[in-house]
Amino acid sequence: MLDIRWMRENRAALGEAMQKLNAEDAPWEQALELDLRRRQILTQVETLRAELNSGSRNIGALFREKRTAEANALKANMGAIGSDIERLDAELRTVEADFQDAMLRIPNIPEPDVPVAPDESGNQVVKEWGDKPVFDFTPLPHWELGPKLGIIDFERGVKLAGTRAYLLKGAGARLQRALIDWFTDVHVGEHGYEEIYPPFMVRADVMVGTGNLPKFGDVLYRDAEEDLWLIPTAEVPVTNIHRDEIIEPGQLPIYYVANTPCFRREKVSAGKDVRGIKRVHQFQKVEMVKFVEPGTGRDELESLTRNAEELCERLGLPYRRLAIATGDLSFVAAIKYDIEVWAAGSQEWLECSSCSFFRDFQARRANIRYRKAEGEKPEFVHTLNGSGLALPRIIIAILENYQQTDGAVVVPDVLRPYMGGLDVIRV
Repeated sequence: MLDIRWMRENRAALGEAMQKLNAEDAPWEQALELDLRRRQILTQVETLRAELNSGSRNIGALFREKRTAEANALKANMGAIGSDIERLDAELRTVEADFQDAMLRIPNIPEPDVPVAPDESGNQVVKEWGDKPVFDFTPLPHWELGPKLGIIDFERGVKLAGTRAYLLKGAGARLQRALIDWFTDVHVGEHGYEEIYPPFMVRADVMVGTGNLPKFGDVLYRDAEEDLWLIPTAEVPVTNIHRDEIIEPGQLPIYYVANTPCFRREKVSAGKDVRGIKRVHQFQKVEMVKFVEPGTGRDELESLTRNAEELCERLGLPYRRLAIATGDLSFVAAIKYDIEVWAAGSQEWLECSSCSFFRDFQARRANIRYRKAEGEKPEFVHTLNGSGLALPRIIIAILENYQQTDGAVVVPDVLRPYMGGLDVIRV
């Protein structure tokens, strides 16, 4: 959520930002109008309450002085004022509700150096690492390689859960578990994150805190009876750990990491991204979340992004970093980098991590504050998150880049201790 005071004072800049984001339909003008009406009502109510209090005192004095007619007339007038206050209070409740709804539908303001473009065509490659593998045979895509190796079963996955479902079997399931364990161990042991095991179903206000509701309710899964929502990413529960809290001095920065399933109602055009395990309704992801002091966010974003890139490097997977343009920026992010790994069989770059800095946008929605020092007024923290990393696209890249002439797949060195010493996956 944006700072309404900043919005009042920077109307032109706000409108320009919405244009850059292709968010002309965002109700920012409505929010400012409602904010003005809200303040007008509050002023009116304050004036009327002062008049009511003063009149109530005068009524008693008039009765004591036996000026009954004047007292009754004033009493009737005070009754009318009371009715006006009740009417204004009712209007205020409506205005407040509409104001909050409008504010929750306004996206974050991009950082000044975010590339300006109408869509993903403006995303800029700012870094590329590693050489694409060269084969003396035609490499297979994972949707052919996985079934041949007996480690991915699409037919039974669809039988169990419908389209965009699959089974990982044997060495395939162990490969995913090895990746998750290794990712988590590196982040905890080397990068300084604390491991979290969060709930996978959360309340609606938790989804609001990270910006998933109200805007994106149609791509989320929900238990209607209990009004609980399946998380689309660990970012949702982990960011809300400190919801409605004031973090005491000296505790920032706070780094958390969590491995969770992620549930998303993927909505794509027929025929697009439908093969294999690239775009599915349920997948595993290791997520990094940071709570930091204002002024440190950009350095923390670089560190967060490097934490994710380092995993790709140690797996020997060629990758590139993209600076995401305004027209492709997420609703909550002020700036975002995507990390894409190369998949030789599919012949495409696959996003395996998005690393974002939100300033105080999420903290305002979730009411997460901190004190710089004892006795000081609390301020909103700044938050960041990033995938570290997301499955199954890393599995795709390993299978397709490490495949051999005979159809076997070499296991990256760093994963072999987590695979029980297995160095090659073969039939």
